[in-house]
Amino acid sequence: MTLTKENDVEHFKGSILNLVVETSTNLPPDVRRALARAMEQEDASSQSGLALQMIAENVDMACDHSGPICQDTGMPTFEVLAPVGANQIVMRRQIREAVAEATKIGKLRPNSVDSITGKNSGDNLGPGTPVVHFEQHEKDEVEIRLLLKGGGCENKNIQYSVPVELTHLGRADRTLEGVRKCIMHAVWQAQGHGCAVGAIGVAIGSDRASGYAHAKEQLFRSLDDVNPDPQLAALEERIMKDANALGIGTMGFGGRVSLIGCKVGSFNRLPASFFVSVAYDCWAFRRLGVVLDSRTGAIKHWLYNEDGPVVKMAKKLGLPATGREVTLTTPLSEGQVRSLRVGDVVLLSGMVHTGRDMIHHHLTTHDSPVPLNGEVIYHCGPVALKEGNTWSIKAAGPTTSGREEPYQGDLLRKFRVRAVIGKGGMGAKTLAALKEVGAVYLNAIGGAAQFYSNCITAVEGVDFLEFGTPEAMWHLRIKDFPVIVTMDAHGNSLHADVEKATGEKLATFAATRPPSGEPAAT
Repeated sequence: MTLTKENDVEHFKGSILNLVVETSTNLPPDVRRALARAMEQEDASSQSGLALQMIAENVDMACDHSGPICQDTGMPTFEVLAPVGANQIVMRRQIREAVAEATKIGKLRPNSVDSITGKNSGDNLGPGTPVVHFEQHEKDEVEIRLLLKGGGCENKNIQYSVPVELTHLGRADRTLEGVRKCIMHAVWQAQGHGCAVGAIGVAIGSDRASGYAHAKEQLFRSLDDVNPDPQLAALEERIMKDANALGIGTMGFGGRVSLIGCKVGSFNRLPASFFVSVAYDCWAFRRLGVVLDSRTGAIKHWLYNEDGPVVKMAKKLGLPATGREVTLTTPLSEGQVRSLRVGDVVLLSGMVHTGRDMIHHHLTTHDSPVPLNGEVIYHCGPVALKEGNTWSIKAAGPTTSGREEPYQGDLLRKFRVRAVIGKGGMGAKTLAALKEVGAVYLNAIGGAAQFYSNCITAVEGVDFLEFGTPEAMWHLRIKDFPVIVTMDAHGNSLHADVEKATGEKLATFAATRPPSGEPAAT
C-alpha cells in the first residue's frame, strides 16, 4: 500500500472519517438483534422495559439524524490489518486527522484529557489517543475495525489473578469453573454503572497488559457467532444463561436480561500467572469495520453491516405513558421532593445545570456561578457545538454518578440542591444527604443521548469552558425530561436493593460443576 497520490491519501482519510461517523451513530445489526431479543424477554411495563423502549427509540433517532448514539463517544480504538510493506506512518497520520475532523463536526465528543494538567485537547488527539494497533497480513487490502467504548463501561473492566476469593462466590481456582466464577462476578459488579444490558469480552491467560487487550479483541467478534472451541462455547452459553438469571436488568433496575453477549478467548500464560481479564461494554456496543482498497484507500465493503435497509427498533414513539407520571418544574420545593418515592417516573421541565468530575471538585471550595437552591444538577458531559455565537447540544445522556460520591453529599448540603440526575446510582454517603436535605436521585437512561437532547429546548449559558466542553457547567432548559426516582428523601435506594438481591442470587451460582476435559489446577 503506497498512498503516494494526494487523492489516494484523501480517499483513505475520507474512508476512516466515514467509519468513525457510522460507528458513532449507527449500531450494527448483530447488536440490534440482541437488543430486540432483550426487549421481547423483558416485561414492557417494568422499569427495565421502559428503559429498553427509550434505548430503542434513541438508537432510531441516532441513525435517522446521524447523531452520536451516546454522548460519551468513547476512546477510539482502531485495529488495523495492513499488507506487508504498507506505510503505517501515513495511515496513522490520516487516522488522527479523520478523528480530529469527526470531533470538529460533532460526531465524537472531545475526550482526550492531559492526565497531569487536566486540559482537554479539544480534538481527541494527544499522547496515546486515539489508540491504533497495527498488524500485518498477506492480503492485498487493508482491514480496519473500530471500537468506541465509553468511560462508564471502561471503568467496569476488571482483571482477576487466580486463585482469588470472590464476594458471594468463594474461591475461584485455576480451572474453567474458576474462570466462570470470575466472569459472573464481573457481570455482577458492573450493575447499572456500565449501562446494562451489556456485552463482555474475556481473555483467559496471557500477561496483565495483553490480557486486557485480548479481552477487548473478543468484542470484535459477532454476537451471533459460536466459539470454535467446544469448551469455550459451552462456557459462553452457560454465562449467558446464568448472568441473565441474576436479575440486574437494564440500567441495574432489576429485570430478566442483564447480558446480550459473552465472548471468551484463551491464551498461553506463564506457569506462575493466571489472569482472567474482562472487558465490559454497554448496550451502546459501537464497533464496525471496513475493508479498503490497498492502492486507493477507498472502501471496498463494510464489516458487521449487512445488505438491506436498517430495521427500526422502537415499537412506538415517545415515552410509554401510564398516567401515573409526576410532572415537576424547577425550582423544586422540599415538599415536592419529599412526596416522591422510589419507582416514580418524573417528567421534569425547567432548568438543569450540568456538573461532572471537575465541577464537583471545584464547587467544594468555590461558590457556584448560578444559585443552586432548589435546582437540579445533571451528571452529564454533552456533545456541544458552537455555530456562530450560539451553542447547541447534539447529545446529552447521563454519565456514571458513582464518580461523584466523594463530593455529592457535601454539595447537596452546601447549595441545598433538590435533585441530582445521573445513571448507576450513588452510595450511602449521598443517600444520607438526600434524606437530610430533602433531595432525590433521578436515574436517566444511560446512553440515551439523542432521546434526552431532544428534551433540551435551549442552552441558557455555560460556565467553566476552560475545563473543556464535557466538564463545563451547562445551563440547559428542558421540557418533559423523563427520569425515574431510584433514591428518595426517605432513605430508600433501588440500587442498594438490587445489588443486595443480585448478590444473594449470585451466591447460588457458587457451586462448581467441573466440565469434561477441564484443565488441572496449577
